[in-house]
Amino acid sequence: MTNRWIRSFDDLGIDDVPLVGGKNASLGELHRALTPEGVRVPDGFAVTADAYRAALDAAGAWAPLHALLDDLDPDDAVALRERAAAARRLVYEAGLPEDVAAGVLEGYRALQREYGDAVRLAVRSSATAEDLPDVSFAGQHESYLDVRGDDALLDAVRRCFASLFTDRAIHYRFDRGFDHFSVALSVGVMRMVRSDLAASGVLFTLDTESGFRDVVLISGAYGLGEDVVQGVVDPDEFTVHKPTFEAGHRVVLRHELGAKAQRMVLTPDGTGTRNEPVPEADRRRYCLTDDEVLELAGQAVAIERHYGRPMDVEWAKDGADGALFVVQARPETVAAARSATVVETFHLDGTGPVIATGRAVGERIATGTARRVRRPDDLAAFRPGDVLVAETTTPDWEPVMRTAAAVVTDQGGRTCHAAILARELGIPAVVGTGDATSAVPDGSAVTVSCAEGEVGSIREGVLPFRVEREDVTDLPRPHTAVMLNIGDPSRAFAASFLPNDGVGLARMEFVIGSWIGAHPLALLHPEEVPDAETRSRLAAIIGPDGHGGDAFVQRLAEGIGTIAAAFWPKPVVARLSDFKSNEYAGLLGGRWFEPVEENPMLGFRGAARYVHKAYEEAFELECRAMRRVRDEMGFTNVVLMVPFVRRVAEADAVLARMAEHGLARGRNGLRIFAMCEIPNNVVQIDAFARRFDGMSIGSNDLTQLTLGVDRDSAIVADDYDERDPGVLELIRQAVEGCRRAGVHSGLCGQAPSDYPDVAAFLTRIGIDSISLNPDSVLRATRSILGAEAAAPAAVR
Repeated sequence: MTNRWIRSFDDLGIDDVPLVGGKNASLGELHRALTPEGVRVPDGFAVTADAYRAALDAAGAWAPLHALLDDLDPDDAVALRERAAAARRLVYEAGLPEDVAAGVLEGYRALQREYGDAVRLAVRSSATAEDLPDVSFAGQHESYLDVRGDDALLDAVRRCFASLFTDRAIHYRFDRGFDHFSVALSVGVMRMVRSDLAASGVLFTLDTESGFRDVVLISGAYGLGEDVVQGVVDPDEFTVHKPTFEAGHRVVLRHELGAKAQRMVLTPDGTGTRNEPVPEADRRRYCLTDDEVLELAGQAVAIERHYGRPMDVEWAKDGADGALFVVQARPETVAAARSATVVETFHLDGTGPVIATGRAVGERIATGTARRVRRPDDLAAFRPGDVLVAETTTPDWEPVMRTAAAVVTDQGGRTCHAAILARELGIPAVVGTGDATSAVPDGSAVTVSCAEGEVGSIREGVLPFRVEREDVTDLPRPHTAVMLNIGDPSRAFAASFLPNDGVGLARMEFVIGSWIGAHPLALLHPEEVPDAETRSRLAAIIGPDGHGGDAFVQRLAEGIGTIAAAFWPKPVVARLSDFKSNEYAGLLGGRWFEPVEENPMLGFRGAARYVHKAYEEAFELECRAMRRVRDEMGFTNVVLMVPFVRRVAEADAVLARMAEHGLARGRNGLRIFAMCEIPNNVVQIDAFARRFDGMSIGSNDLTQLTLGVDRDSAIVADDYDERDPGVLELIRQAVEGCRRAGVHSGLCGQAPSDYPDVAAFLTRIGIDSISLNPDSVLRATRSILGAEAAAPAAVR
């Protein structure tokens, strides 16, 4: 199926960009090279860039185009709009020479022989400066779906040719230094995948926020993919960890249910597309099964391996036969370009009322005047440095977005147009807020923060913030292991770029509080909750077809699994939940399952809770979740840690209970640590150390219980000091006891994060690891290196 003007996908490869453009060259490469590896690509052909040039040659269109574009000022919005429209008319009215039209129809006949006369076509533009390794040109040119018949196909080809001169494409070329007349337009003609009857979306072979390369991030929603790309819908998101996937663990790392309020479908009369509401029951279900997510992940891994770099892929599920197809693949050009050696951290130093929240994009902070844009005409009032607030954005808005301090949208997910462009521009975006266009006052001063995890916020006023940048290329690693304290899984991928030896404390209670939000017993027994509104909120967490215990296990496993994935294969010490009874009571439904205690800090917490009949069902859920993380997900780098073990007999009881739930020490390489945070742990350090694989000193509680100071009381705050000689002496004794027993010694309290001299002290006494908050790891690492240099024999 090849003539002078068309080339079959089977006859194309990645080196054919000058002939058929980046998109078609990539489709040909995929179809030819990766179909044998299970990557499905719809068959088709490319109308070459030579055909585009031939059409303009025959019409004598080059001189008029030069007259329109050679002296154009791209920042003159009115002139850009008028001249771009005139250029498109010129190209469209040039028509197609007879031999070009005949060549296109010859390719069409071949597809009809393959798929039947009624085959529906997708007709897509492919510029010769598109989908390149350093610039994507994504969304600059037009595509047409559900094309049927000779006349419709030829018309769609002409419209694609003309789309080389959309406003956004002209501006994009100006910004990147491309000459308009050195770029040509090819057109891809392929069998249309009936995703209007199923689902579609995009995937990236890295985390788009942090640039973390060990995951596949998949976004999807019902219907045609344009709504996902443009951010018109809040899509489902799925994350797969590539190293464990390739090792044979077929488990989805994370699921995020999107609203998916509408879907784009074909109109019944065949004249185009329209959006329609999605039934409530379908909104509450994922658009893909886990098996389908894993199939897409497998295709993504094969594509990335073939290209040798992170990729941005469009996928579609055919509602007619259920098959999953790749319909486009291009190099990812933004997150992959980030330096892994320059650590940049934004810190919000001020506080202000939160006006709206949504999904954070960019891990940055910006301030500016909020400017609502409800329609394209509103863009005229937008000024450089304003914060763009809109229901959604489109590629046509790109020239204005390039001048924005930040972008805020009502709709969209992390892979929508607004999010992708914000990353490319290096500005923060908060997408999927739901109500920003009504909640954020037009003309008001706001601060947009994406530096606080997955949830981005728009706050009232211009708040102070700072940026820390540090190149850690030449920072040596100390002999003492420097680990991180991580509580929020959504920040784990970014934190993994810090110099570290793993995670010394993954706080399970933080995951329960932020990712689940409900008491485990309330999820298990919602019928025991007397409040109707609380039962309704519990039902939303459980889902329409779910079980409360299963929901808890899945979310907890995904949270800890995300941290384990971020640092794989380095050790990740996951501490079993250490909420106090008042904190558990604060969870959704918790007040009906918790006692009221005068002093929860010394009450029903830690190991005592795990072996008590009042909590035994919930502790089993924690164990199930950790068994899933290690055995099913494959994260054998997870070390479990038991907090607040008051007595040796209590340690024995907890270890026995864990073994009953499939978490026996040594099984599948499982190591179990205990917190050393009670003076009795130090007094009996030899006995405790014989029962565990390591002891992690919790300086916060150890200081409180040694000095008899309530660390939550402002009145006696001045008496709370981890540097007190008595506290330091207990720490020294604990480290020596671990050394005698031949087990790991570590410290995961606040002290070394706040006081570099404490980090130096720990190094001098020969502790094995110190776990720090991410914002203090560089400062403490230098303190440790200084201590090792001063007393090298102490740390050998």
